[in-house]
Amino acid sequence: MTGVVESVGRGERHRFSKAPHPSIRLLAGLGIEGDCHAGETVKHRSRVARDPSRPNLRQVHLIHAELHDELVGKGFRVAAGDMGENITTRGVDLLGLPTGARLTVGESVIEVTGLRNPCSQLNDFLPGLMNAVLDRDADGGLIRRAGIMGVVIVGGAVRPGDAIVVALPPGPHRPLQPV
Repeated sequence: MTGVVESVGRGERHRFSKAPHPSIRLLAGLGIEGDCHAGETVKHRSRVARDPSRPNLRQVHLIHAELHDELVGKGFRVAAGDMGENITTRGVDLLGLPTGARLTVGESVIEVTGLRNPCSQLNDFLPGLMNAVLDRDADGGLIRRAGIMGVVIVGGAVRPGDAIVVALPPGPHRPLQPV
């Protein structure tokens, strides 16, 4: 499975959206250089409040551009970085990846840790957006579609247009859970 990077972004301060940049630098074991969520331990405010010593499994946030396309089709004005993602992808079924999948992105390697758990900040950004990124399966189980999270295994630069190559871990595969 291969895809392409559509956009990259980072945020120096805790805000909902990430500003687009011509490139970002990923740092092994930390996240994105200059991003407020970079670090070995949790940096998202809600997680810091619970236990600041927990490992940071949310160093990099990826969203598939196909979700943006769908949301725009439903009348939402969203663009790359608006939902807080660092890397906007196209052509990779991010939500279908198993835990532990590795993405070679530009010069870097990201290991997928889990799903982003959508929060009410989505509705603060655009009313109704949270419900638009949630769904239910046939058994009534919640489906989270607001992207995936990962940790940086190999650092390096990432730019729009870079290829994304997926390597699956040995089976059996574990489905993604919120992190």
